[in-house]
Amino acid sequence: MEFLSNADFWIGLVKIVWINIILSGDNAVVIALAARSLPPAQQKKAIMFGSGAAVVLRIVLTVVAAKLLQLSFLQIVGGCLLLWIGYQLLTGEEEEEGDAKAGGGMMAAIRTILIADLVMSLDNVIAVAATAQGNMVLLVLGLAISIPLVIFGSTLMIKLMERFPVIVTLGAALIGWVGGETIVNDNLLHDYAVGHPWLHYVAAAAGAVLVVMVGKLIQSRNAPQQA
Repeated sequence: MEFLSNADFWIGLVKIVWINIILSGDNAVVIALAARSLPPAQQKKAIMFGSGAAVVLRIVLTVVAAKLLQLSFLQIVGGCLLLWIGYQLLTGEEEEEGDAKAGGGMMAAIRTILIADLVMSLDNVIAVAATAQGNMVLLVLGLAISIPLVIFGSTLMIKLMERFPVIVTLGAALIGWVGGETIVNDNLLHDYAVGHPWLHYVAAAAGAVLVVMVGKLIQSRNAPQQA
């Protein structure tokens, strides 16, 4: 327990918590989008279980993230998966699938949270791992302390989405943006992307536009059927 009296340990802990707060903004949006259609009691459970499991997943991922990011096509596949998740959350297809199964809504939301967090955290965890410098106690404590902060952010986002529905569209666009970024950050495209810095922003914007346009198109087609 000598590390508790070490100033470097506490400085590192503050850094990890702060980095995780900054990098978890988009994760809070995903959690809120995935849980917004559930009953209030299930919303709280989905947010707590989803956030907790996502942080545990992030701890495991930190150990292998550097090696994973060297694999070609991994981030391309992950980015495409994020585009699909953004589309589902915007159109509400995930909700319909969950409602079709007895008690499946909460599990569907948690599944969506975990998949999205896994993809979105691939490069984020490198910053946390670099700060921890191999200290697993520091890493686990820092991410664990961040759980209530992510939960609070997600709960706040759900309330804002209920009051301002346009935030749902903006949230889906954000997921699309991160999806586009993830694709162009793949190791296969790295050299080309470095030589063409504009590609990063074009790919991110294209991902956001694609999710919103396709989602809105499907919504407009489904509207007459629901009416």
